[in-house]
Amino acid sequence: MTDAPEADAGTAPPSAPGLRLVPGDPGLRGRAAARLTDLGYAAGWSAVQALPEPVARGAFDAAGRRAAAREGRGVRQLRANLRVATGGRLDEVALDELTVRAMRSYARYWQEAFRLPRLGVQRILDGTELPGREHLEAARDQGRGLVIALPHSGNWDAAGVWLVDWLDGPFMTVAERLRPESLYRRFLEYRETLGMRVVPLTGGPRPGSAVLREWLEAGGSICLLVDRDLGSGGVPVDFFGRRATMPGGPALLAAQPGAALHPAVSHFTERGWRHVVHPEVPVDGPGRLRDRVVDAMQGVADAFTRGIAEHPEDWHVLGRIWDDVPPDPPRQERG
Repeated sequence: MTDAPEADAGTAPPSAPGLRLVPGDPGLRGRAAARLTDLGYAAGWSAVQALPEPVARGAFDAAGRRAAAREGRGVRQLRANLRVATGGRLDEVALDELTVRAMRSYARYWQEAFRLPRLGVQRILDGTELPGREHLEAARDQGRGLVIALPHSGNWDAAGVWLVDWLDGPFMTVAERLRPESLYRRFLEYRETLGMRVVPLTGGPRPGSAVLREWLEAGGSICLLVDRDLGSGGVPVDFFGRRATMPGGPALLAAQPGAALHPAVSHFTERGWRHVVHPEVPVDGPGRLRDRVVDAMQGVADAFTRGIAEHPEDWHVLGRIWDDVPPDPPRQERG
């Protein structure tokens, strides 16, 4: 929801060279490569939407398997992340098998991302399970805004389609501004066709935090992907028993207008999607705001830990989470 495609080399789709975060002048060669990247996405988008669904699923599943077999840096980082998420209980063979399943799940996400507008709202609603929706209903009945914090798990765009229907209107999210700008615009327009309102992480006419705060104060809802801290101002959390940082924005936003902060974790099912909404994480109370934000984000991290551990194959983080967990070495060096 918050990302156009993931920006760093570890999290971009395997066939997507040329994506980069601004700033920086890419130069003539870089601009040409970025343009080719955008054209490649546009062609792929059209082609995948034109394919029969079984053919598209099969092609992306095969691509996920091939990416796992190639063991690029992002896949090896995913493998290391999954070792932590499974508590180090898996032997090398089982961890390899889990990594393959995770890459197939990641490929399924991209296949659905390309085809989601064609699926139609009713198809997505019919295929969605939502345990914990009573938590969202309680906040709505109280007239409170919602801040929903999610990890990169399952299909968060499908969760967004369900939420737009349930709200009977849009919610707001954040997208990193990527190069090429035309590709960023393409993903922006795609998500807005699904009913989302997207604020750029950087480069907007106003600070994104101010726009989000005003939206909440007006009774709106916000969704943010927060299991990776892409900035420098994250708060420390214990995540799967290791120190990590997460953006404090969800808790800070929820604290100011009295909105309800709910973690939610998505995963795939055979026929669709399951989005588990966790109980509200309190932000109000005595003490300094910063301390309350840190405590609340620890509550979010705890909910993520439980949800991801149940379906680790659907957690799509190919980038570094923990400072002390680098990518695994290549297969030939693992022995």
